[in-house]
Amino acid sequence: MRDFLAIIINKVITFTCLISKPVTHTEGSVVPGSFASKINRHILDDLKYPKYIVGVTGSSGKGSTTKLIANILTDNGYKVVWNKNGSNLFNAALTLILNNTNPFTKKINADVLLLELDESYIKEIFNKVNLTHLVITNITRDQVARNGEPEIIYKNILDALDPSTNLIINANDPFVLNLAIESKCPTIKYGLLKYKGDTKKPLSNTIDMVYCPICGEKLKYAYYHYGNIGSFQCPKCKFGTNPLQYKGTDINLQSKFMTINNHLVNINHGALFTSYATTAAYALCNTIGLDETSIQNTLNKNYEDYNNENVFQLGKRKVEMLDSKPENALSYEQTIDYVLEQKGNLTVIIGFDNVSRRYDYNDISWLYDINFSKLKDPFIDKIVCIGRFKYDIALAMEYMGIDSKKIIIVDNYRTELKNIIVHKTKGNIYTIIFVDMMNAVKKALTEVK
Repeated sequence: MRDFLAIIINKVITFTCLISKPVTHTEGSVVPGSFASKINRHILDDLKYPKYIVGVTGSSGKGSTTKLIANILTDNGYKVVWNKNGSNLFNAALTLILNNTNPFTKKINADVLLLELDESYIKEIFNKVNLTHLVITNITRDQVARNGEPEIIYKNILDALDPSTNLIINANDPFVLNLAIESKCPTIKYGLLKYKGDTKKPLSNTIDMVYCPICGEKLKYAYYHYGNIGSFQCPKCKFGTNPLQYKGTDINLQSKFMTINNHLVNINHGALFTSYATTAAYALCNTIGLDETSIQNTLNKNYEDYNNENVFQLGKRKVEMLDSKPENALSYEQTIDYVLEQKGNLTVIIGFDNVSRRYDYNDISWLYDINFSKLKDPFIDKIVCIGRFKYDIALAMEYMGIDSKKIIIVDNYRTELKNIIVHKTKGNIYTIIFVDMMNAVKKALTEVK
């Protein structure tokens, strides 16, 4: 009876949230589950699950990967229940699952339950029910105020794993590869081979694993993609990237295509993380039984630009709005790398109003892990710092050697941004901002004063 009541309450409150305009998007995905959990905190242990229970976790890239998996499976006839809004903690997962559960039979109405999962909450959500598959994108320095060091994230994932769970892992990440070995779970490895943007030496300050976790010998890299993500091998033992079951090759970020296991597929954004997300999604869908040709057809047929809705014109200048996750230096650097691939004079708008939506620590130490020196590029005309932490960003850039004359600080971006951009900058405009600011910045640039 308690389970029935919890499911009904969850559905009723969700409906109320949907028709109540003052309620925020986040509240609508979290509040119903918080009420249901008070009725039965362990209701998820009692439900009847579909054949496939798939999780996607990692420090970055899990949202993009989850969306691709959902699109591929749905296009090929699977009924997929997944967290489209990206809410990935316990109450959000509970809300989603109960909204798709029959209160009488307690059966989840899906062929695949697909969840983007916060690394620290996997065990809480799946306490007695085991994931059939878990995709792990990477383990890097991320949200230090909450997660501490990558070793803590590593342990949180390891403790949540059951030996029966099939892992689909990014074998270009030594942390993730070691996790698969230590967990003793059945493992499928995916990764990217060399592409033109690789380096022989790391260009980032966020190198979190240097020595082999098996024998302690220094790892040797054939090339680095970013951070400590690349092709590595221990010269003493067999710990290393290869062999890979799913290989991403012939990556062309400008033309937005790549090859996975000899199948040419489109990628929906010209940034390297999209190649990783596409390869991970390809590997997972093939692993659970979808043939490679069907996956290829879906990726190509449903090709649509990752950022199309946030590309517009400001006069004759193109504006492309890129959101980047605070507290993750590598995420910022990948966005910077994407901007530097563009042609002609460029203006960069960078900033955030909130370090996190989950806590108020406002730790900004991660800013000094970002290699802002890349923005010394002569094609970068101006860097416009906005938001609550604009002075902190400007200081970090000057610390990295950026000329202060290249930096513009905007006190109130909601009212002053357009005027400054139009009169004091040139070239196409790229934003590197938190998703919370996207609408406000777009409005500031497009609204007629």
